[in-house]
Amino acid sequence: MENGNKVVVTDIQMSFLSMVIFMVKWAIAAIPALLILAILGSLFSALLGGLFVGGQQGIPL
Repeated sequence: MENGNKVVVTDIQMSFLSMVIFMVKWAIAAIPALLILAILGSLFSALLGGLFVGGQQGIPL
């Protein structure tokens, strides 16, 4: 791998409309990813909340 050639990209020729379409597709693809992250975050939060609250059942407030 050390003998491989290094490549540096200096410019990309892309029309404005094509870039706008790419960014719209990127935004649409981000929606399911955010939903999955929100579900995982809420499950993790519920798990931690259950552990901490469950450990305090014998302690009077």
